[in-house]
Amino acid sequence: MDDILLFILIPAAFLVLLLLYLFVAPAIAALRGAALVSELLWRYCRLLDGVLRLRTPEFVSLPPYRPADELAHRNYFFGPATRDLRQLLTQGRRLYVRTVTDAYRRVTARQFTAPSVHRSASVPYGLTLYVGLGIGAGVAVPVLGVLLGVQALGVALLMGGARLTALTLRAADRAVMVLRGLPRGMLCPSCFERVPYPAYDCPRATCRRRHADIRPGTFGLFRRRCACGERIPTLLMLMGRDARLSGHCVHEHCGKPMNPDAGHMPELILPLVGGRAAGKTQLMAAMVRSLEKAAEDGGPAVRLADAESSANQRVLNEVLEIQGHTRPTQKTLPRAHSFVLGTGRAERLVHIFDTAGERFVNREETDALRYVREARTFLFVLDPMAVDAFWTRLDAAGPEVDRTLASTVDPEDVFARSIQTVRTMGTRLDKARLAVAVSKRDLLSGRPALLPDRPDESDPVREWLCERLGLRNLVKTMELEFAEVRFFCTAAVADEEGRVDPSIGVFVEWCLRE
Repeated sequence: MDDILLFILIPAAFLVLLLLYLFVAPAIAALRGAALVSELLWRYCRLLDGVLRLRTPEFVSLPPYRPADELAHRNYFFGPATRDLRQLLTQGRRLYVRTVTDAYRRVTARQFTAPSVHRSASVPYGLTLYVGLGIGAGVAVPVLGVLLGVQALGVALLMGGARLTALTLRAADRAVMVLRGLPRGMLCPSCFERVPYPAYDCPRATCRRRHADIRPGTFGLFRRRCACGERIPTLLMLMGRDARLSGHCVHEHCGKPMNPDAGHMPELILPLVGGRAAGKTQLMAAMVRSLEKAAEDGGPAVRLADAESSANQRVLNEVLEIQGHTRPTQKTLPRAHSFVLGTGRAERLVHIFDTAGERFVNREETDALRYVREARTFLFVLDPMAVDAFWTRLDAAGPEVDRTLASTVDPEDVFARSIQTVRTMGTRLDKARLAVAVSKRDLLSGRPALLPDRPDESDPVREWLCERLGLRNLVKTMELEFAEVRFFCTAAVADEEGRVDPSIGVFVEWCLRE
């Protein structure tokens, strides 16, 4: 009886139970597979959160995208997004293998190696779990692949959108620069080269890293984040009046500071041309002083554009008020004397270049004056006392004139050499204007015979230069070279209240005319 029970009834019952189990085994396998897929998805979401948000060491498998020598943090969609995608792919693959392997090991340990029930029950159940894990592992692969693919597609679209946004912002900024009359960039007041976009120092006092090109791109769209964490606007049009950064020239031979207003408004370049001691510096000082007094009387606002120009103008104003004479301009290349004229949309950044007279005599010296390539209005300072006819042909009656105050360079020689240099630099003189300032009118005020009949009008001054000073050839050359020529008789002096001679106001108004 025991044998019948042991070898017939028990096996028969086991087979019956096994057959009944086969009906529920698929459900068990499916549930185990679904559990594995759910576990993989949950772990992938944790991985996604760790890689994209937490960024703790256990979620980092690739080095940071920013090399140590980069001055700013890269925009997420210009490198770091691709790095995160690679990290997700690498760590996701490891996560998949580890999770599936651990699941198989747990089933092996609990159902085969050290089961808690009889093996006749644990083995079929373990085999069912094996099948379920296999199904779950197979189903999880396309599911995780779809998730990673969706993210990769999103990253690709956002990367394309970021690049398109950067190009759009650059194009908009470029259009604004063209509308401001700066298609080739702004003028460096020190080296006289055009700067497409200045380099900017980080505004944080403890950093001061210099960023060569802050425009939208790899390191930011609307704001660039410096390595120190400070955020810097990427466009000139994003820099408010109170948040304008002082740029620096990007040319290797220069690197000097530019005006904070550079690029924010149209620029006007006024080169002063004339011989040594012709009165260029004094005329420049009188021009700015005239605008300052006009602003005080309700005219267009004016302010010096940089600290160096402000300091120089303060000294020059004092010289004007005591009716003294400025010291000779240094032979070194000048920095522009810059000021901002007007307010709002009418603002203009005006650069006046006062160059030592010696540079207009030597061809090698004038070649360095590259700013004349960008000028459309030229200011020629003509000292009548530098012309021999002034001393030999004019009426000698009246008070003596101090000949030591005269320029030592012939105006015709200065003009010829200067125009030759300007022409070789490619400037279209036939599109430019010329203002001829006959200087030192104040020294001749006590000798009416030495002045034109109507010194405040252009034609009488022109006639006086041709007939009385014998400069007809010079005048004719000026009128042939330039599209428009206007003659002024100027006195670069101021009274005790700082008011400049009226002749300067007329001269300045014509020079600044659009």
